[in-house]
Amino acid sequence: MDLLFIADPLESFKIKKDSTLAMMRVAQEAGHHLWFCQSRNVLWKDDLVVADCQILAIKPSSSSWFELGGLELRSLKSFSAILMRTDPPFDIEYLNTTWLLSAAVKQGAKVLNDPAAVRDHSEKLSITEFPELIPPTLVTRELSAVESFHQIHRDIVIKPLDGMGGMGVFRVGADGLNLASIVETLGENGARTLMVQRFLPEITQGDKRVLLIGGEVVPFALARIPQGNEIRGNLAAGGKGVAMPLTDAENKIARLFAPILYQRGLFLVGLDLIGGHLTEINVTSPTCFVEITDQSGFDVPQFWLKALEKALS
Repeated sequence: MDLLFIADPLESFKIKKDSTLAMMRVAQEAGHHLWFCQSRNVLWKDDLVVADCQILAIKPSSSSWFELGGLELRSLKSFSAILMRTDPPFDIEYLNTTWLLSAAVKQGAKVLNDPAAVRDHSEKLSITEFPELIPPTLVTRELSAVESFHQIHRDIVIKPLDGMGGMGVFRVGADGLNLASIVETLGENGARTLMVQRFLPEITQGDKRVLLIGGEVVPFALARIPQGNEIRGNLAAGGKGVAMPLTDAENKIARLFAPILYQRGLFLVGLDLIGGHLTEINVTSPTCFVEITDQSGFDVPQFWLKALEKALS
């Protein structure tokens, strides 16, 4: 198979734990051909969606781990699959890329995750489809609404809808210290919508990342555990990642979501669970492949590849 990875610059990869690199490596080992481009290299030309892309070889050296061929202009429908692995934020340029990829799908390209499904599933707002599984939640631009929510729940978390890696997440306790200032700053004085949730003390046991691949559930989660006085478990915010088997409750939630989201065109999904509550549905570039594999012995990249080959057969 010819696999095109649309991703961030290869030089930016954290090679010891990058999930996209793990996908590339296992696909190459299986004999598939790798291609690479950035989202800026995808364009509409001569009535086709095409990409200025390069053939990619993964090398064993850690200091110089990849080799790229010369630029080639290829239609996206000529690839066996296109893997969209560009990291958020989901800004206007990310959105533009999904529209181009949707045009490519209409021309016969196979894009994973399906770009229309990615657009339809805001990683934070999509949880509102399942209110019985989420903590008490408010989505608003209004400071007064946040203040009323705080009066009810006393201990809350405020975050922007377009953040990633724990960026811009604030906790406000019962004293309400700096509540107005935080809302005004994060919300840019009412210009940006915020999500507010009741604080979940179970975060001390970890923010669990559960992977769904090809409609199936990876049986281990990565618990991202906050360190010190930090409330954020995100690895990018200094959290400690600990792989552990899914609990019965987590497995039940994951098995509920796996077929539903797969039927919608979401091949790879990362559910975030805190104390059995659903907090995010990650569909852009879910990670944690390497950490789960290294700690549990369950080969997530191989699981991903087998699911990919099955989906494309």
